[in-house]
Amino acid sequence: MKIRITENRLSRRRFLTGTAAIGAAGFVGIAAPRISRAAARPLITHGIQSGDVGADRAVLWSRADRPANAVFEWSTTESFKNVRALPKLAALPETDYTVKLLATDLPSNQDIFYRVRFQDLADTTVESEPLTGHFRTAPTELRDVSFTWSGDTCGQGWGIDEERGGMKAYSTMLRHSPDFFLHSGDNIYADGVIQAEVKLPDGSTWKNLVTPEKSKPAETLDEFRGQYKYNFMDKNVLALYAQVPVLSQWDDHEVVNNWSASKVLAAPYTEKSIALMAARAAQAFHEYMPIASYPEEPNRVYRKIAYGPLLDVFMIDMRTYRDPNGDNLETEESKAAFLGAEQLAWLKRELVSSKAVWKVIAADMPLSLVVWDNGKDKKGFEAVSNNEGGKPLGRELEFADLLRYIKAANVQNTVWLTADVHYTAAHYYDPNKAQFQDFNPFWEFVSGPIHAGTFGPNDLDMTFGPEVKYVKAPEPGEKNQNLSPAAGFQFFGHVKIAADTGVMTVTLRDTADSALWSTDLEPQRI
Repeated sequence: MKIRITENRLSRRRFLTGTAAIGAAGFVGIAAPRISRAAARPLITHGIQSGDVGADRAVLWSRADRPANAVFEWSTTESFKNVRALPKLAALPETDYTVKLLATDLPSNQDIFYRVRFQDLADTTVESEPLTGHFRTAPTELRDVSFTWSGDTCGQGWGIDEERGGMKAYSTMLRHSPDFFLHSGDNIYADGVIQAEVKLPDGSTWKNLVTPEKSKPAETLDEFRGQYKYNFMDKNVLALYAQVPVLSQWDDHEVVNNWSASKVLAAPYTEKSIALMAARAAQAFHEYMPIASYPEEPNRVYRKIAYGPLLDVFMIDMRTYRDPNGDNLETEESKAAFLGAEQLAWLKRELVSSKAVWKVIAADMPLSLVVWDNGKDKKGFEAVSNNEGGKPLGRELEFADLLRYIKAANVQNTVWLTADVHYTAAHYYDPNKAQFQDFNPFWEFVSGPIHAGTFGPNDLDMTFGPEVKYVKAPEPGEKNQNLSPAAGFQFFGHVKIAADTGVMTVTLRDTADSALWSTDLEPQRI
């Protein structure tokens, strides 16, 4: 049994896995004297991240072990020649000593090397060792673009087994050197208890690292924070996030399985307010993920990431604004919110104004896969579909409205990417096979989990005419559900867009980096 508490500090060697060597360059441009006694220094506890990267900006993130000033610097060279310093930012208990900063006025289409060190607020001459990261800003001119996506991290009790290499799919993605990683939600499993050992069908034992916060469902703010800290104990996660920006969504397990306003919290939960739980979870999510903040709505998740002339990514939020889960058979759109009126109007405006060749709609749930609210009894619905297969009803009304608008406004080249269901698939939506037909054909690609139990496949609702072009999931039968990561059913998707042709190549892959299925999508020109 391996037990660690989340405040245990990872070694410097582990934090530097996958990052550029800092060496003496860590002290470039610093004139003030420093105390070098290691025991007196602040420590960087959970690595370094970048996110929401654009042509001239990116969000930078890190965490200290005490009240400290974060000093971020960046350069266009790995040696940190001509270093640029960013404003200091205090890491305080109110944010669990996390800091995130929007770096602006960056050069486009440029490798950016950045680093952070922390100055102890009790004595600012005492500083941490620096930690270095990297990302590449978006282009303003044509160049090839590539990225990966997946979802579902540390679910169903499958945590970090260091003897098996930890969360290896993160390192597999890093080998592709993507421009960014799109995390489609369930960054954590706040309701997922991690046990020290789990017996596998082959007789071997899965041995998890265990922390107090992962030993019970999260209820308090500190317990939600501990869920994110657990993921940063994994060397693969640290390495990817130090080198590749993450665009992060959230879904249900950032709070609790299938949460909506109708969720009833029963034992072992002592907190009974789902609204209070969601508020705590949202605070932890925004503290620990490098997501841009919006003054008018600090906990907003939906946003557009502009990544040059070839790509806009529309990150939507299918969780925050939904009406309660239920039978999903309402006949009026206003009584069956899923995106909500304000977000839906925003998405329409942004899609029609987009000049990018490809418009990727990053959805934290699939459109037509049937996801039950109560899977055991097949009651109520958690996702968009209502399993009727007829005219749009309930939450389907919002998406019928959106698809109709996309067609009427002549918005070309929309592609939907999602995760959530814990297997991988490619769906082609054909109006000729649909009950609702007022839309242009489009693709939806599903990939995940990145490190969680594997399930599926789910039934398809034919309201919007989806056709399964590819699927890889466990064989039917209860014994084949919730397979561990050791079973090999962990998946991510890889997207490449060619600058010369605009062709988007989508490849579904597994942890071993096997190309399971691929397709080339030709862009439609207006």
